[in-house]
Amino acid sequence: MTWDEYKEEVKEKDPAAGLMIAEAEIEAHVISAIYARRNELGISQRELAEQCEIPQSSIARIEGNKTMPRLDTIAKIYARLGLTLTPIPIKA
Repeated sequence: MTWDEYKEEVKEKDPAAGLMIAEAEIEAHVISAIYARRNELGISQRELAEQCEIPQSSIARIEGNKTMPRLDTIAKIYARLGLTLTPIPIKA
């Protein structure tokens, strides 16, 4: 069974669990984009944090998936990294 097949099965059996999976995938995508772009640009967590006027430890927690920042923080980080944040509907 593939991951997509599993997700569909979960959504059918338990829509709330399906929604949780969808939300987790979106969070993972947001975090992965930050990490990948920062490394692509060759800047450290500290440099990104200074440019965004947030603590370096916040960048570390975000990239380590220890916390999900508020939308305004994500927008600030994405803007600095030249990324675009596009809202998408979540299908449970």
